Amino acid sequence: MKHEIIGSGAFPLVRFYLDQGETIKSETGAMVAMTRDLRLYGKADGGIMKSVTRMFSGESFFMQSITAEKGPGWVLLAPAIPGEIAPIEIRDGQEMIVQKDGFFAGTSGIEVSTKVQSLAKGLFGGAGFFVVKLTGKGTAYVSTYGAIHTIDLPKGEDVLIDNGHLVAWDASMQYEITKGASSWTSSVTAGEGLACRFYGPGRILIQTRNPAALASWIFPFLPIPKQVPQA
Repeated sequence: MKHEIIGSGAFPLVRFYLDQGETIKSETGAMVAMTRDLRLYGKADGGIMKSVTRMFSGESFFMQSITAEKGPGWVLLAPAIPGEIAPIEIRDGQEMIVQKDGFFAGTSGIEVSTKVQSLAKGLFGGAGFFVVKLTGKGTAYVSTYGAIHTIDLPKGEDVLIDNGHLVAWDASMQYEITKGASSWTSSVTAGEGLACRFYGPGRILIQTRNPAALASWIFPFLPIPKQVPQA
């Protein structure tokens, strides 16, 4: 299955070219346009139980399934948030962990489920107790806030990543929650707080913008609700 990313910057589309019999799956509401020989269905991908647990990781219960039933065609998909879209190759026996709301679309061989993190990682890791787990064989597509950058970390090396910039990582990687600066005081005063230290080998995908930082920037501009005087 071929694909092309249309548009640069914060508002891209992905066009998938499907041969007859091929299927692409995506989050609900992702379809923008498609040709007449394609059919779109809403499905509880993987069954009821997997669909229910997927909701805990920020994904939808139902997923779109688009199949070229009567002949080849193309479909345009778009994510809900501004930012880049990146393909990730998933191989047999490999798992990829994705932050909440990060999964956007995948070929039919990709299985989307939920993984429960430990208490410490769930509370302080930034992604929550439930994260998305990608398995199977094929190509998955993730969408992020900002541009996407991949870090290929060799064995024996480690890297510190701010929680708000973390998108996805190989499930085989070891990581720990730690302070974001040289001391806890510096972590607070420097505005970093907690971070994740990953140990190679493995892949890590990061986003160039932090949603929490955007929320902090917007907050002072929000209107203050007026209090209605008591009668």
